[in-house]
Amino acid sequence: MQPADPHFEALLVYLKESRGFDFTGYKRSSLMRRVNRRMSQVNVGDYLEYLDFLQVHPEEFTALFNTVLINVTAFFRDGDAWDFLSKEVLTPIIEAKADNAPIRVWCAGCASGEEAYTLAIVLAEVLGVDGFKDRVKIYATDVDEEQLNEARQATYGERQMQGVPPELIERYFEPVSGGRFAFRKDLRRSVIFGRNDLVQDAPISRIDLLTCRNTLMYFNAETQAKILGRFHFALRDAGVLFLGKAEMLLSHTSLFSPIDLKRRVFRRVPRLYATPGVAFSEPAQASGLPVTGLDELRNEVFAASPLAQLSLTSDGMIALSNRQLETIFGVSSRDIGRPFRDLELSYRPVELRRFIEQAQLERRTLRIPDVEFQRGSEQLNLEVQVSPLAGADGSLLGVNIIFHDVTASRRLKDELEHANQQLEAAYEELQSTNEELETTNEELQSTVEELETTNEELQSTNEELETMNEELQSTNDELQSINDQLRISSTQLDEANDFLETVLTSMQAGVAVVDPDLRIRMWNSRAEDLWGLRSSEVIGQHFLNLDIGLPIDQLRPLLRGALGADGENAEMQVAAVNRRGKAISVRVACTPLRRREGGARPEGAIIVMETAATESS
Repeated sequence: MQPADPHFEALLVYLKESRGFDFTGYKRSSLMRRVNRRMSQVNVGDYLEYLDFLQVHPEEFTALFNTVLINVTAFFRDGDAWDFLSKEVLTPIIEAKADNAPIRVWCAGCASGEEAYTLAIVLAEVLGVDGFKDRVKIYATDVDEEQLNEARQATYGERQMQGVPPELIERYFEPVSGGRFAFRKDLRRSVIFGRNDLVQDAPISRIDLLTCRNTLMYFNAETQAKILGRFHFALRDAGVLFLGKAEMLLSHTSLFSPIDLKRRVFRRVPRLYATPGVAFSEPAQASGLPVTGLDELRNEVFAASPLAQLSLTSDGMIALSNRQLETIFGVSSRDIGRPFRDLELSYRPVELRRFIEQAQLERRTLRIPDVEFQRGSEQLNLEVQVSPLAGADGSLLGVNIIFHDVTASRRLKDELEHANQQLEAAYEELQSTNEELETTNEELQSTVEELETTNEELQSTNEELETMNEELQSTNDELQSINDQLRISSTQLDEANDFLETVLTSMQAGVAVVDPDLRIRMWNSRAEDLWGLRSSEVIGQHFLNLDIGLPIDQLRPLLRGALGADGENAEMQVAAVNRRGKAISVRVACTPLRRREGGARPEGAIIVMETAATESS
């Protein structure tokens, strides 16, 4: 057994004093394992640090209790045991009661209520629904308020309902929203939920059937004995206790006897009370017949007795002794006639004088057990019997003292007791190991359920990610299609721009395209040759601000007409100076720039500048 950790014990005391939860009776191995699990979840290293954490974060108590109180239960858990309970236990209990007598059931450690409702279904099947509602009360208790609130809702999901046969689901459950099932309300009224701490709170009394399945295994042996004592008090004389498969009660046979040990069904053993007064009668005295010639035979029989014997007269003088007495204590026939008080035997190995006086006074046989006597290197265990001797007329003749050598039987008794203790310790160790395995199994089941929940969440997240991936793939395909269309359009635009550039470049006249604000958008190569300004220099510049040999002011009316609401075509011939400084005559034509489908106002103007010489030629 591992030594107690004082810091862990201090944590348990704090939980008991601050929140009223007494975990001091729980098995330390499983309890420490659960607390350590919660500490790892909040990144706390030791118990003292966790105690400080609880003081600073009161909301942590709920998470800790949910971790410590392993709530693993199910409908019809261990179905074979429930079948046996229904057919071999409940039926005799009901038949032994009057027709209208109430039936009281206690479901201790009910968790989320599946076991309590299983009891309701089984009793309703045996009694009928009407009989169940009239006679049965099921008291379902637990220390976990959160689990009790869930049990009071009486609604369960499909996974929780897997242990219930379909025909019972149809008879005792009603479907509700979300794919869940609710226990029938009319039967639900017979199931009463409440908080009860098996270690501290008073038990419910006058119970016919008490179920406490896989709950005792979390407690140590001392706390288990305390709880079983309360269960014994709670049950009627013929009451039945139904435990889980990890709990055997091998060391509590004085409280419960097994009905079926395999299925863990036990019957209450009634307490035995001593009769308040036992009469002890005087030993019958044989009426002596006058027999002669047998004194020597009697003396030899007395001397040869295997029991060490000593007879005293009524005034305490030694009258008779045998050989076995001489062998053990050294008192022989030579001591006959001596006062008994002068012998060492009168006070060693036990003070015999007061027992002799008591036997003479009370006229009854006294036994002195467990007398130890050291004879050399050997230790003897003796049982001394002091018997008063009375005559035919009832007068006291003397006292007979017999020394029974019970050394061998005492040794065998000690060995038997030691063997029984070893056997009981082995039984308790086996039961403790079995309970520990069952606890570990339930922890593993709880962990598996958590992992299944996590796996379902991961599966859901994976499905969402897969959906998002498909949506992204679809969007990517759409973008790829749009990109292909844009690439085609860009190619077409480039081709159109190249074609337009070729057209403008091939023209012998200078061409400029301006927007409604007269800022230049296009300037062809012929305009560059004519006025000496490159396209990069004039794009974005205001046409009227160009410093070229063309008389810009004279062109204002022309441009105004082209950019007006009507968009008029017009042309004029002006005198100008080209980039070489040569005077030339230029014919300027201005055409409004419109979209193909038309529009209210022109989006610009096309200015064509052609030298007269070129025109004449």
